[in-house]
Amino acid sequence: MKARERFTGVDLTKFNSKFQSEDDCYRYLSEIKWPSDVYCCKRCRNTKYGKGKKPYSRRCTKCNYDESPTVGTMFDKCKIYLLTAFHIVFKISVNKDEVTSEELSKEFGLRQKTCWEFKQKVRQAMRCGTRTPNILKGEVHVLEFDLDREKIDVKTGRVKTSKRWIFVALEIAKDGYNRAYAEIITSITLNTLTSFFDKHINKNASIVMEELKAYTLNKRYKNLRQLPFDDRKNFPELLNHFTNIKKWLQGNDYRRCSDEQLQGYLDEYHFRFNRRKKKGTIFDTLICRMVAKHK
Repeated sequence: MKARERFTGVDLTKFNSKFQSEDDCYRYLSEIKWPSDVYCCKRCRNTKYGKGKKPYSRRCTKCNYDESPTVGTMFDKCKIYLLTAFHIVFKISVNKDEVTSEELSKEFGLRQKTCWEFKQKVRQAMRCGTRTPNILKGEVHVLEFDLDREKIDVKTGRVKTSKRWIFVALEIAKDGYNRAYAEIITSITLNTLTSFFDKHINKNASIVMEELKAYTLNKRYKNLRQLPFDDRKNFPELLNHFTNIKKWLQGNDYRRCSDEQLQGYLDEYHFRFNRRKKKGTIFDTLICRMVAKHK
């Protein structure tokens, strides 16, 4: 069968030429959902189908189950038109800066809450998957950073400031660095560290991190090297990376957002960062994740 034609590029004019109607969007989703025209009914597992009611829907020839390209995806029961949803996904994926729900509301004439809810779906798709994580290999530097957190005391009305910890892992390359991941750590324990390492770092990677005497990670990661806790000059790439993260977070009032919201910002930042050399395919990657209901 003919391979599907993926959209590539970051040019809005090219995007508008490719997606001019709802029909174009439904066709694109159907080609992702049923690659190489392979179909299997969700209800009876029949592999033969006919034309359904909606554009590019498929009706099972055995049980008559009519399945739309949006069913089972993050576009299912969407409150906005599919073409508008595609435009929002494109804008979020290719824009260098964070696109707020207020900006989306003004541009597309939608309620701010509707834009916010849909954007959460997009961010969920940007999250690193637990089933097939993109493991960091080679030389990997790990460091914990702290960000200020502000909470308003209900009784006094005063702002209380505290710290929350973020672990960042960065894959070092000869010409700079490759991929990176970051997660909020509620408490620095052996379990939280092991969970972060297992999710994002290959066990055979050459890991360099700060010295944490209380945790013996060397037994699990044989190529792990720890440096003195106060010697942060050993991590110039990580320090630069975290500085860029903080700059990107400046407009999001991260000090008062919840851990879940902050993790969403970190996921969005690193989804773009890890694909900075492949910007042309970033929209298609995100749509594919939303079709697969990536978690």
